[in-house]
Parts: sequence; structure tokens; C-alpha cells
Amino acid sequence: MANNSNSLNVPEAKQAMEQFKMECANEVGVNLKQGYNGDLTSREAGSVGGQMVKKMIEAYERSM
Repeated sequence: MANNSNSLNVPEAKQAMEQFKMECANEVGVNLKQGYNGDLTSREAGSVGGQMVKKMIEAYERSM
């Protein structure tokens, strides 16, 4: 079975992750659309992903 790095470990979380991604994009000033976002620059896409990781780490640290 191929390992797709874009798949969620918990498929039920898909809607929550989409909302989280949209919130993070808004925070860093990237205009994400529902669906295809292939027109984003690498910098824009990276800033969204980086913001998501930063917020996940903060949430984990608060739970410790």
C-alpha cells in the first residue's frame, strides 16, 4: 500500500483541518480558496504550513 503524505491519520478530522488551514492562511495574509490552490507561490504555501505547525506546537505545549 502506498503511503500518501497528504492523507489524514484520522479521516473524521478532515473538516476541522480544512477550517484550521483556512484560519492559519488568514492569519499570515494568504488568500486560500476552497479546492485548488496551485496558483500560490512556494513562499505563500510554506507560510501557511509553517503557521499550522507553530499553532499545533503551541497547543501541545499548553496541554503539558
